[in-house]
Amino acid sequence: MAAGMALKSDKALVLFSGGQDSATCLAWALDRFGEVETIGFDYGQRHRVELEARLAVREAVAARFPAWGAKLGPDRMVDLSGYGALAESALTGGDDASVSETGESGLPKTFVPGRNLVFLTVAGAHAWLRKAGTLVTGVCQTDYSGYPDCRQDTIDAQARALSLGLDVNLPVQTPLMHLTKAETWALAHDLGGDALVDLIVEESHTCYRGTRGARHDWGHGCGACPACELRAKGWTEWREGRA
Repeated sequence: MAAGMALKSDKALVLFSGGQDSATCLAWALDRFGEVETIGFDYGQRHRVELEARLAVREAVAARFPAWGAKLGPDRMVDLSGYGALAESALTGGDDASVSETGESGLPKTFVPGRNLVFLTVAGAHAWLRKAGTLVTGVCQTDYSGYPDCRQDTIDAQARALSLGLDVNLPVQTPLMHLTKAETWALAHDLGGDALVDLIVEESHTCYRGTRGARHDWGHGCGACPACELRAKGWTEWREGRA
């Protein structure tokens, strides 16, 4: 660690998109840390409605959970549109059909090359400046779209690189890494009961197509893209498991 440099062990920075997973991670962090800040990224994503949803989720969490609201610090939005233009994918261009297709690499066309690596690098720099001792991100390798930068090995390697490059110990916590989407709904319920689940259903946004009008039992979305299908499947399994 650099001389005189110390991060706060009770302060976390949550990589916060405004989707179901990051909303659950925000609650998880607020339940465990004394101070929590958030950071989001505008990388030219076609589902830009998530940039509005993230603010709505933050405001709702602070209003409905006053104890958490007292811990919730500033939010930072970072313009990464230049990166998004370089890392072209179905999430930064193309037509509606492409979000459900597979590319020549065998990966989904929604894969944005290196996205989580870029996000964690930028978040790590901000955490260092804000003296936040932990990064929290909602990546998962269980029920997910097959992105290689969501795997535990990738995140572990990136955490080590950040700690070396910043000359501090900066762990990356991934509360959802080994959970199914059903277990993620269950975790949200464990953390904040029906109130948190209702908040996530109504305010968060996960749909790759950016469809906000359609309201399903599990939330807003087109209902047909991979993100919606995973969310809906998890909701059904969780609800059936509680019956």
